[in-house]
Amino acid sequence: MKAEIYNTLPEEAHVIRNTVFIEEQGFEKEFDSIDAQAAHILLYDSNLPAATCRIFWDNDMNSHVLGRLAVLKEYRGRGLGAAVVKEALDYVKSAGGKQLMLHSQCRAAGFYERLGFTAFGDIGYDEGCPHIWMKKEL
Repeated sequence: MKAEIYNTLPEEAHVIRNTVFIEEQGFEKEFDSIDAQAAHILLYDSNLPAATCRIFWDNDMNSHVLGRLAVLKEYRGRGLGAAVVKEALDYVKSAGGKQLMLHSQCRAAGFYERLGFTAFGDIGYDEGCPHIWMKKEL
């Protein structure tokens, strides 16, 4: 596996997110203005784009935030999601960050808990899908 970090949304990450969030999960508002300010991590497996996420600074949360983590179906169950999170944590540490937050789909919260994230706050809804805020101190 190889990871690359981009300052703009690469086409390969756009395709992965479109496939996972729009085609598979039915979200309609996948792409937003945050994409223009975020760092985008793209993970390659055998030189093929397989997983992605974005990292950005949120002034309201006073924290770096991980978002839009997606792994193509044919690569799931092989540790690529955890590898993308590790890359994100390394990126935040290198930027001097002290914590990383994310707004997890509730059905994925266990995945993030296994990686050391802790849920906080109330459940909220994004396009009807329940989400919970989670954080990890670095």
